[in-house]
Amino acid sequence: MATVVSEVGLRTVNHWIGGAAVASKSGRCGTVWNPATGEAGANVGFADAREVDMAVERAASAFPEWRATPLSRRAETMFRLRELVDANRREIARLITLEHGKTHSDAVGEVARGLENIEFACGIPNLLKGGFSEQASRGVDVYQIRQPLGVVAGITPFNFPAMVPLWMFPNAIACGNTFILKPSEKDPSASLLLAELAQKAGVPDGVFNVVQGDRVAVDRLLQHPDVKAVSFVGSTPVAKAIYEAGTRNGKRVQALGGAKNHMVVLPDADIAMAADAAVSAAFGSSGERCMAISVVVAVSDAADPLIDAVKERMGRIRIGAGTEIESEMGPLITKEHRDRVASYLDAAKSQGAAVAVDGREHPATAGPGFFLGTSLIDRVEPGMSCYDDEIFGPVLSVMRVNTYSEALRVINDNPYANGTAIFTRDGGAARQFQFDVEVGMVGVNVPVPVPVAYYSFGGWKASLFGDLHMYGPEGVQFYTRAKVVTSRWPDPGSSSVNLGFPQVR
Repeated sequence: MATVVSEVGLRTVNHWIGGAAVASKSGRCGTVWNPATGEAGANVGFADAREVDMAVERAASAFPEWRATPLSRRAETMFRLRELVDANRREIARLITLEHGKTHSDAVGEVARGLENIEFACGIPNLLKGGFSEQASRGVDVYQIRQPLGVVAGITPFNFPAMVPLWMFPNAIACGNTFILKPSEKDPSASLLLAELAQKAGVPDGVFNVVQGDRVAVDRLLQHPDVKAVSFVGSTPVAKAIYEAGTRNGKRVQALGGAKNHMVVLPDADIAMAADAAVSAAFGSSGERCMAISVVVAVSDAADPLIDAVKERMGRIRIGAGTEIESEMGPLITKEHRDRVASYLDAAKSQGAAVAVDGREHPATAGPGFFLGTSLIDRVEPGMSCYDDEIFGPVLSVMRVNTYSEALRVINDNPYANGTAIFTRDGGAARQFQFDVEVGMVGVNVPVPVPVAYYSFGGWKASLFGDLHMYGPEGVQFYTRAKVVTSRWPDPGSSSVNLGFPQVR
């Protein structure tokens, strides 16, 4: 892979520009940690503005030829990429586990969901079919085509170092664009393996590039006049800032922000099924998912039996290094993040909530690594920091309400609107919920309603800045622009001067 070993024994993670590994010359770098051991695992070079400019220049020079490549050839390339990623899914997963800390099975699942997006991009000849209207006026035909934008960029988060890039670049390059990926500096190695696999699949040099870095690289991508569009996934404050900076510089931007996902449990729900779902959705990947269930809204009599069932299941979760086969939940990404998540437990107590399970007491926290056990906070209310903030860790809050209407109001009053779920046996109640709730992705007896690749992913309100959701049909829309052609091939003898406004005749 495109890394080297430094004199102190740490790998150095490089850029990938123009089809080759490029070492950063900025003199700036960051540390990539192994979250399971707490040890430094690699150094990653941070791009300066000149290195970003070099990547943009290579991408811009590759664009004309790639744009002119026939759709069938682009589809063939996507098919080859799909096979290569599938064949290397375990190696990609190994890198994710090493640098992010999630369990190997969870990492393999991440790659599998990313593969779905490559499969969707394989259908690009059909996806880019336009519309045609014959005889819109006498002897006049009108048709619409979709064309690529040029150089586009993606800025991706640490929690899905393979899947989220795969949400972006397969669609982008299949549409005829060239792409620059700025992955998280916390777990950057998977992006380089994806770049190498793209090259082996036949993606021409310069069509897919990776620049490592921090805010310096992000700011330059947002400012560079040749970058036409930017996709981002991360926290709401950063998403808002990126959207404002990008649009101010004339770019098309889709910026997915944070979440506070509620799961409503009605009294008629299957409590065992709801508890399984709540624990799975809250603590999978240590809660570091934007679609994690972080709040259970228990209606009326559902609260006490649900909490008992959740606590019983929490006690059985095996926490340890992601490389250990028996582990079901790994560490958090950094020590600082682990400590920030843990601080919400003290805040919850001081603000009147009840900490039913304190993850700081788990045996795994005594060893090396950035571990925190699963935590459960009961009797949570709006205004408490554990409710108002996106914690992004293994902390599940429980709110108690008396009615469905009260549960709905809680969700609709929240500024985030990424995902939600309802658990019930009542089809009418579920139908009413999906009609009433003001959230972008809804699950009915499904706790993590991440859309399949042929739909699109995105929330509402403060969870999304921009008009279009990510991947799927809206992803194709985002990475292309429409052109409408009105054509006429008349008998030259019928031509005449007419200064009136064009009308259908």
